[in-house]
Amino acid sequence: MLQEAYKTIGKVIEEKTGVTDAQLIDGGEHADLATTIAFTLAKQKKQAPALIAKDLAAELVKDPALRGITIEAKGPYINFIFGAGYVSEAVKEAVKPGYGSFPKKGIRIVLEHTSANPNGPLHVGHIRNSIIGDTLARVFRKAGYGLEVQYYVNDMGRQIAIVVWGFENLDSTHREGEKEDAHIARVYIAANREIEKDPTITQQVNTLMQLVEHGDPATAKKFRREVSRCLDGFKVTMKNLNVAHDRFVWESDFIRNGYTDRIIAKLKKLPQARDEDTLALDLSEFGFENKYVIRRSDGTSVYAARDLAFHAWKAANFDRVIDVLGADHKLIAAQLQRTMKLLGEKAPEIVHFEFVSLPEGSMSTRAGKFVSADDLITEIRKRAFDEVTIRRPELDEETRKSIAKSVGLAAIRYDIVKVTPEKSTVFDWKDALDFERQSGPYIQYAHARACSILEKAGTFTECYDLETDQEIALAKQIAKFPTVIEKIVAELHPHILATYSRELADTFNTFYHYEQVLKSEGKIRDRRLTLVRAVQNTLKEALETLGIDAISTM
Repeated sequence: MLQEAYKTIGKVIEEKTGVTDAQLIDGGEHADLATTIAFTLAKQKKQAPALIAKDLAAELVKDPALRGITIEAKGPYINFIFGAGYVSEAVKEAVKPGYGSFPKKGIRIVLEHTSANPNGPLHVGHIRNSIIGDTLARVFRKAGYGLEVQYYVNDMGRQIAIVVWGFENLDSTHREGEKEDAHIARVYIAANREIEKDPTITQQVNTLMQLVEHGDPATAKKFRREVSRCLDGFKVTMKNLNVAHDRFVWESDFIRNGYTDRIIAKLKKLPQARDEDTLALDLSEFGFENKYVIRRSDGTSVYAARDLAFHAWKAANFDRVIDVLGADHKLIAAQLQRTMKLLGEKAPEIVHFEFVSLPEGSMSTRAGKFVSADDLITEIRKRAFDEVTIRRPELDEETRKSIAKSVGLAAIRYDIVKVTPEKSTVFDWKDALDFERQSGPYIQYAHARACSILEKAGTFTECYDLETDQEIALAKQIAKFPTVIEKIVAELHPHILATYSRELADTFNTFYHYEQVLKSEGKIRDRRLTLVRAVQNTLKEALETLGIDAISTM
């Protein structure tokens, strides 16, 4: 409903002013929508914005397309307040299954996320990438887009060569009960310590890299085996986080299929190419100080070359290309985007996120200093189980474990996605597990409360004639959900959905505090129960889009 009203108001403003951007914004406490267009028109007409707003508001009131909307000028702003018809239609839509979903679109999108180096378990820092990416994927699918989610597997880098060297030269016996990615990390850490003691080992690592680059079958098999072992561990972790990929794309495939050679041939023809000891691009005219290295002096390609080949393939097969990358990739990602444009290829859209750190500092797999995502999940489930046991001691153990699993997942996913990607965050165990604050479990509890009310109510006749301020405020908050989905697709900011879900839970709890529901009678009871059903359905859709279980009891 909100997006329809938004489009209708925007179209009328364009007709009245000739300005294509209606400059509509959230109206805050005073209105449902507002426009700041008077400021733009003031420059054209050389009049005061407040006078322009007053005159334009008088014209908008007369337009039949805006019937049922209260329109008023407040200084330089024009406010739009929606009437009973809008509210009624919003609730009618919100009780339908799949509320907030859009029709299927003929646009193909590829979204790459996580793509962590397979040299040890995913840690708290990695999973911010996974959760941001997975939430975006869920939003795009809800918005009707055809989507493929990819994991780009780095199976050729120096870190993997170090792992392979470690398996060949150190005690790499698998320990009982050891997860595969933890096994890889143990060998990788031990190998790095050996390299620190004996730098000559570096040459052996370099030889492995040259062999795999040139397609030596035995070496390629070793690299693939150890990387696959680590990925098996990753898949278990991601399943526990409710994260899924459609395809794992291997970096080495772009050597074998000739894509890397073809992209290098194209790069050599660019005026920015510098084919000297190494092959590199001089992108200084675009503000880059460092050269963008493509090929080493020994003739082997670097990661950037294979990454360009990968992105050229994605650009040829999809309409929109999106990558989720850490802040440490900003420079190389910007160089990749510029190079793709120089090649005449579609450049990817990139969602950069700042890192998650621990209270005691940053994390490093090489140094063996990290909290694995597996440890985080195990600990959170344990603490969630203790909390559920305190709250619901009458439930059997299996039921409490099931609830704790869902509550723990909500605590992790919500705590990570609620912060805008551009801001760094410190992952604090206590805060993530505080179920009393406005968190993922808090939103789950609002959903469970709505389910409980509906279960106790039994049958009722749906009624959409809302009257009180609390009823109307809740209905208007519900109506925003489809627009939130559209906004995230446009801006690639999944934290918007986390904020919306919390605000909806807040508004519902306020409504429940002020208005009798089960104890009300007749039409009043019907309309309030209808509103509760709309809240329950909207919270369910929002939680599932966040990758969180919409459980009915807590």
